[in-house]
Amino acid sequence: MSVTDDRGNAAYSSRSLAGDPCCPGSVRGSTGWVRSEVTVSVRIRSSRLRGPGPAPKGRSPAAGCQSAACTQLHPPGAELLPLSRQRQDSDEQEKIAAGNMEIDDSLYSRQRYVLGDNAMCQMARSHVFLSGIGGLGIEIAKNIILAGIKSLTVHDTKTSETWDLGTNFFLHDNDVSSHRNRAEATVLQLAELNPYVQVNVSNALLDENTDLGFLQHFQCVVLTETRLSLQKKINDFCRSQQPPIKFISADVYGVFCRVFCDFGDQFEVADPNGEEPKEIFIQSITQSNPGIVTCMDNRNHGFETGQFVTFREISGMTELNESVQQVTVLSPYSFSIGDTSSLEPYLHGGIAVQLKVPKQFTFESLDTQLLRPQCLIIDYSKPEAPLQIHTAMLALDKFQEQYKRLPNIGCLQDADELLRLAIAVNEMLENKAVVNQEIVKWLSRTARGHLASLSAAFGGIISQEALKALTGKFSPLHQWLYFDVIEILQPLDDVTSDQFQPRGDRYDALRACIGESMCQKLNNLNVFIVGCGAIGCEMLKNLALLGVSIGQKRGMITITDPDLIEKSNLNRQFLFRPRHIQKPKSYTAAATTLAINPQIKIDSHLNKVCPSTENIYSDNFYSQMDVVITALDNVEARRYVDSRCVSNQRPLLDSGTMGTKGHTEVIVPNLTESYNSHRDPPEEEIPFCTLKSFPALIEHTIQWSRDKFESSFSYKPSMYNKFWENHKSTDNVLQRMQNGESLEGSFQAIKLLNRWPSGWHECVALARVKFEKYFHHKAVQLLHSFPLDTKLKDGSLFWQSPKRPPCPMQFDINDELHYNFILSAARLFATTYKVPYMERDVSKQAISKILSKVEIPKFTPSAKQIETDENVKKSDQAKLAVSSEEERVAIDLLNKARDAGMATKSESPPHDSSLL
Repeated sequence: MSVTDDRGNAAYSSRSLAGDPCCPGSVRGSTGWVRSEVTVSVRIRSSRLRGPGPAPKGRSPAAGCQSAACTQLHPPGAELLPLSRQRQDSDEQEKIAAGNMEIDDSLYSRQRYVLGDNAMCQMARSHVFLSGIGGLGIEIAKNIILAGIKSLTVHDTKTSETWDLGTNFFLHDNDVSSHRNRAEATVLQLAELNPYVQVNVSNALLDENTDLGFLQHFQCVVLTETRLSLQKKINDFCRSQQPPIKFISADVYGVFCRVFCDFGDQFEVADPNGEEPKEIFIQSITQSNPGIVTCMDNRNHGFETGQFVTFREISGMTELNESVQQVTVLSPYSFSIGDTSSLEPYLHGGIAVQLKVPKQFTFESLDTQLLRPQCLIIDYSKPEAPLQIHTAMLALDKFQEQYKRLPNIGCLQDADELLRLAIAVNEMLENKAVVNQEIVKWLSRTARGHLASLSAAFGGIISQEALKALTGKFSPLHQWLYFDVIEILQPLDDVTSDQFQPRGDRYDALRACIGESMCQKLNNLNVFIVGCGAIGCEMLKNLALLGVSIGQKRGMITITDPDLIEKSNLNRQFLFRPRHIQKPKSYTAAATTLAINPQIKIDSHLNKVCPSTENIYSDNFYSQMDVVITALDNVEARRYVDSRCVSNQRPLLDSGTMGTKGHTEVIVPNLTESYNSHRDPPEEEIPFCTLKSFPALIEHTIQWSRDKFESSFSYKPSMYNKFWENHKSTDNVLQRMQNGESLEGSFQAIKLLNRWPSGWHECVALARVKFEKYFHHKAVQLLHSFPLDTKLKDGSLFWQSPKRPPCPMQFDINDELHYNFILSAARLFATTYKVPYMERDVSKQAISKILSKVEIPKFTPSAKQIETDENVKKSDQAKLAVSSEEERVAIDLLNKARDAGMATKSESPPHDSSLL
């Protein structure tokens, strides 16, 4: 592909995607390398960067610079335009930005669940400026593009060097040989990550003389690899805007990293933690000052002092309903609120609901925070480290200002000078710490180096802070975060400095941190990765940058994942592109990883790791592995892999995510406990009577609906199939039952046979009858069995928290929820019973016509006792147990089905929808 300027002249060329086994456009399959091309074009413009779009309301457009001493920013302003789809079309982009277009749930479903629609729309309207596309910058760019902002402008003035190949996963050998600008070399691949995000590029000079007016159009500015003096100038500019532009600066030097956030004097967070508001059933409320609230059944309320709650459904002390009260925690089961002494006495019931109250954060400028830093402590084994690293890094900034370079690797004079500067800087700080000479020494030695895995982890943190800045969702970092992995260097204290010197290859940045001997150990590792999802993709990328498994005689990465790529994967599994959908994850991930580092060796499989594949992943296989990495999405698979690692004495790295939460665990034989050594407490089982008749929480209704779905579309069809597999002849079944023989599952199987829909209209009718049964008749029956004034033996009302009287629902086809239930259920019944239907059959008009002719059974009260004992459980055998009356009914139904010609249906079993 080629890139041309406005005059049509070739600006540079890049290699063709066709047939290259080390390029992202090629996928290795069972028959070899398959060509898969994406056509893209970049247009280089020679116009001054005016920002990504019109200035936000309240800000004037950037005026031209009036001073001759001021340098205008003239970026290439490259816009990525995939010819195959033209990046959605500008009209669509504007609709997305305005929040008028529905969120692409097929792409963003997982993220949408975590962030919510409001935050997603805010991101879709946001423009971000990112300076510095080194190892840290490329991680940030990748993450926020995948998240789905409106536009990202990447800025970088450096040319690609061999050194960068070990830090930037989107740079290749030809970018180095042609001396391409790092931003221009990576912009194509960045834009491929998300077709909804506009990616612009700039390589213009950005320094203290640059007019910063162009930044007015951005909501967030992220700086990496930027001099401290320029950081302060840009931060002051961002703070001067109304509203303030959110500012983030970050750096990684060797094994040390830092990030600073400034979101303005008043930054409001609508949802500090993202957790669902807690709802607690109330046992009692005292009539006192303060009033003391006790939770029902000594349940843990989970509140914190200072939080706010509101109340509903309280009988007696009704003044509290809908009121807002501040909580003071007294115990895990009780809390106090305001004065209740003058209120009516509490009688019964009530629910306390946690209120999400917006929280205000006040940020200080970078200039102020340099002298009195507010540092987050994340490693309490060394709480003094953040301030010590702050001092050392400020000294490093001074060193760069004075000498226009970083300290040389292993240079003792530079280390001594950095120590002198650190002592001088520490005297100026208001928050002082003892200067840690070891930190200063290792910072001097490794500052030129770069750990790709550290940038990956820290890049994720910084990206999340940028999203917090744009959405006001989740509490932000306030204001400094320092982190180090100095522990990996301590065994290298006696290693000679020549081990850390560059050798002119892609691993020089890594070598500067850990030395040549450690690099060789990484080269010769055998690694087994189970799973190629979001974590698996990140692991493969990190291993490729670290040079794992590139040894000539030893070293291999074995990956396995049986799944195919789906569109929803593209939002977080960055090794995959739209052209890869429905291709194997493991093969595709291997091919894309080879594009990052063609030297690594990868063996990709499509197998599950389970007892049935122990002939492949045998004890001999595990014994050859140096480390096993799990990137799985379920606990049982983790437990199995852990058991194999324990029996073969192999180290295991486990990690996982759930929403905004995540975990990592390093398991070393004979040193740490194994994954199976600890288990989460079992989830509390929902009582059968609560699930069936007295749901009180949303979790109860979700479980009820899951049970109904499984019963109708999995359990019953499976049981039907099994019954007629064992009993081939309906005549034989009828004869045996008439002779008094009890056949397991006969009543349910015959009932299902008798209700087999003959066409689409009967599927719709069946769905309508189910609606009436679930949402009307059941409620009426409950109120018939337990009228609203029903009292218990102690005189208290039966219907009080947590029991709530039901409200029978009247079907309304104009209610979207009602209509969708009928349509979805009818489609499921049609699929289960193999009933064909046309697209025209599912229109609202067609459904309404069918429903108008459906006869709804009238409610007839039942004398059947409703279970209220929470200790009673319904076993699976109870589902199959039938009475003699039901057996008689089954015989009549089978006779009826045979006379109607339905008996042949037993030879045509329904689908098990759980397998569809």
